[in-house]
Amino acid sequence: MNLSESSVKTSDSPAIQPDVSQLKIGFIGAGNMAFGIAQGIMASGKVPPSNIIISAPSMNNLPRFQERGVSVTHSNNEVVDSSRLVFLAVKPHLISKVLNEISQNVTQEHVIVSVAAGITLETLEELLPAGTRVIRIMPNLPCMLLEGALLLACGSCAGQEEETLLKTLLGPCGLVEAGPETWIDAHVGLSGSGVAFVYVFAEALADGAVKMGMPSALARRIAAQTILGAGVLLRDTGKLPAELKAEVCTPGGTTIHGIHALEKGGFRAATIGAVEAATERARELGKK
Repeated sequence: MNLSESSVKTSDSPAIQPDVSQLKIGFIGAGNMAFGIAQGIMASGKVPPSNIIISAPSMNNLPRFQERGVSVTHSNNEVVDSSRLVFLAVKPHLISKVLNEISQNVTQEHVIVSVAAGITLETLEELLPAGTRVIRIMPNLPCMLLEGALLLACGSCAGQEEETLLKTLLGPCGLVEAGPETWIDAHVGLSGSGVAFVYVFAEALADGAVKMGMPSALARRIAAQTILGAGVLLRDTGKLPAELKAEVCTPGGTTIHGIHALEKGGFRAATIGAVEAATERARELGKK
């Protein structure tokens, strides 16, 4: 069975868009990343919930999938047998155990998509039958709200067809980009861990306002909206961060004085260092 057996091609667009309405999709692991990706897939309306199945060892996270009409099970092999596109959404240290369990059920018809940080395509391909089509994808937590940033990299046996399929399915989750695997760890540091860095900044912004006399609940709400609005401007205007910063900074004004304080505190260097540290940790996980 070809994953895109019902494809559509028009004269205006030479690209073949896969028909995913009949595609059977499985998730091994039922955590937040699996939930966010599944929500994005269903949000497109192209894949019915009845075509999705999720496995987890306990019932802790499964009810929220059941509420959306998704099938659940405790058997990882049932997921593989019922699906053609399988997301591995378990912790990195569990990947080897899971693949040893399911590998005998994986066929040439399957596409295996790993969401595990640090686990390389080479490792995945070594643990799966020869010729298995493997893809790594790194989402981030805002995928749960369909505002994520995802980067995918294809293994040696996967190609343009599989890349197009993933972009079609995951587009509703947010920004979906493809690139070489060497970018994946940097994406973990930038976007996966970067979400938490933004939360630290948001907390500090609100604390600053509290220090200056504002009620904490109001400060938190304004900090959240400030970061949201700034992000939308950055995304939708296409302007460089430096350009937008210059538009806010008036000569001798409040903002440039605040930015000077950030620079004196090493804010820029600390942020670069945080991304670097998270990236290096992702690389370490891959080596282990």
